[in-house]
Amino acid sequence: MTLSLRGRVRGLLHIQKERRLPRRGRKPAIGDYVVCGDLRITVQAGITDDLWEWLLDQGWRELTYRPERRNYREVPASWVTRLIDAAPSERAALLRAAVARASLRPTLGDPTALPRYIVRH
Repeated sequence: MTLSLRGRVRGLLHIQKERRLPRRGRKPAIGDYVVCGDLRITVQAGITDDLWEWLLDQGWRELTYRPERRNYREVPASWVTRLIDAAPSERAALLRAAVARASLRPTLGDPTALPRYIVRH
């Protein structure tokens, strides 16, 4: 990620502030994203209120700011389904396994995500 001159100066002067954890919110709609650090999950049907409360306790929050330019590691949908179907006592272990399988998904504005046949000048 390249920083602007303003961003670099703010960093050198320690003006930057750590982002605080957003407030707890209602359960997001199907297809929305929830994030925790550099991880992202796509909300699927079947996420119960109990599971949502548990995810909130783990630090997950709905992605509410746009445009989002951060790069996230995407948790595979198959593991999200396993998490939905799991008993409450198994959630922590399943979430750890799902996070271990998360992979970086390039964003549309990421120049490194261009196909190899496109020639840059």
